[in-house]
Amino acid sequence: MKINTALILCAGFGKRLNPLTLKKPKPLLQIKNQTILESCIYTVIKLKVENIFLNTFYLSEQINEFIKNKNFPVKINIIEDGRDILDTGGGVLNMINHSDSSDFFVFNPDTIWNENYVSEINDMQKYYFQNELNNILLLVNKKLSFDNNLEGDFDLKDNMIKKNVEKNFIYTGCQILNKSLFNEYKVENFSVAKIWNKLLLKQQLNGFESTNKFYHLTNLEIFKKLKGS
Repeated sequence: MKINTALILCAGFGKRLNPLTLKKPKPLLQIKNQTILESCIYTVIKLKVENIFLNTFYLSEQINEFIKNKNFPVKINIIEDGRDILDTGGGVLNMINHSDSSDFFVFNPDTIWNENYVSEINDMQKYYFQNELNNILLLVNKKLSFDNNLEGDFDLKDNMIKKNVEKNFIYTGCQILNKSLFNEYKVENFSVAKIWNKLLLKQQLNGFESTNKFYHLTNLEIFKKLKGS
């Protein structure tokens, strides 16, 4: 079994990167002559998905124009959040409602994705189906973060995510979710962390460890360092 559909979250305001994001959406910022959205899309393409969905809200016309002009070798569907921004959970559910798939890759494009992640994500996908899961998050030890000040989100042991005191692992911005997780939700503003927290309480939030160096556009200072590296 394999996942055929990927969702990329592109709706946010990117306020931590002001003033750069006052006139340009964060996914269109460039590192090494390539937008971070392109880096994400090309990584997703290497996963051999058939459909990509992007959600947009802030400065959406720029993302629409960018996708239209790029001619990526895969179908990319742009789904507007609507009148109000939907946050990560609402945005994912809105995209899921436009797809016939049951299982989805979900990506945040503010991680600098590259081909080094492809084998890891494929291994995570294999683990997901072999163990008949409905969720799994790609995590990285905070020691591998380019941003030394980035705090951990979770702990990870035997592929089970816990929220202990130490929090040595950072969520990379890639996960696999089954649409059944959203059955009790409607399309409105809510964070996907709401679903994670319910799964944590039941000890059913799954994780997979990445060993790649982790580059993430945390803020303006980190962006400038990445541009200069």
